[in-house]
Amino acid sequence: MSKQEPTTFLQSVDLYFDRAASALKLPKGLARQIRTCNAICEMKFGVEIKGGYEIFTGWRATHSEHILPAKGGIRYAPFADQQEVEALAALMTYKCSIVSVPYAGSKGALRIDPKKYTIEELEHITRRFAQELDKRGLLGPGINVPAPDMGTGQRMMSWIADEYQKLHPSDINAQGCVTGKPVHFGGVEGRMEATGRGVQFGLQEFFRHQDDLAVANLDGALADKEIIVQGLGNVGYHAAKFLAAEDGSLIIGIIEQDGALLDPKGLDVEAVHQWIAENGGVKGFPNATYVVDGALVLEESCDILIPAAIEGVINLNNVDRIKAPLLIEAANGP
Repeated sequence: MSKQEPTTFLQSVDLYFDRAASALKLPKGLARQIRTCNAICEMKFGVEIKGGYEIFTGWRATHSEHILPAKGGIRYAPFADQQEVEALAALMTYKCSIVSVPYAGSKGALRIDPKKYTIEELEHITRRFAQELDKRGLLGPGINVPAPDMGTGQRMMSWIADEYQKLHPSDINAQGCVTGKPVHFGGVEGRMEATGRGVQFGLQEFFRHQDDLAVANLDGALADKEIIVQGLGNVGYHAAKFLAAEDGSLIIGIIEQDGALLDPKGLDVEAVHQWIAENGGVKGFPNATYVVDGALVLEESCDILIPAAIEGVINLNNVDRIKAPLLIEAANGP
């Protein structure tokens, strides 16, 4: 592998695409056409909050329109930027194409720290964002269909769907303008845990192939395998929960924004998840070792490492210190 470190997430995605495309006999220029993001829209809008106005910046990238609708989540994060959105949109195109799902790739983001706003304020902001997307032709069941991502969830998707229905009352397919809605609002049973369940299924399948296990210097079954999970959000939580409860794996480490927890006997995933919900982080959780610098726990000894948070956590600065023989990419571009 080249020791040239990509400086951005988008460059990293493009680098991997170029490596794959170089193995194909594509017509001249076609790889570049596939790789190039078709459109990126940056929008700024004001929202009245606490008697004043705040200006928010959002993006929606449509990487490909070879088939419609374009599909991809909406991320709420204080570090969101245009190149990240373009990279995530590209990954959506590639993922859908690889598994023959008939969608093009898209992605959206709003630069915001959702923890700093009340539920009522977030609803107001989200509905305004939906209006901005709609007026630019970037929202609709046959055009562009968002979904939950980091910092968003079922409730926000229901706000977007409701706002779209108000704007398009005659559209009988209006609820299909987003996925990941609550079940009572037209959502699909099992959608919330689907990605984490997919991580579990992928691991189960891997452990059925002894040749692959040998390459990773592993043997046996998932039972009692030591696992470290970075990010106990929707994906990481469900993956850890199912692997511990149904496969007998030991979740010995959980990494969050404010640090990490370690317990060689295995952490109670449900208890940690509840603690985070009540306290905003893992610090103070009883009966476990707390590590202030969570990034260091990526380098702890374990059988399986599951990055399930942000991109770029494994890079040239730490890759040689990663001890896990098996890495499961539950995040985008970890």
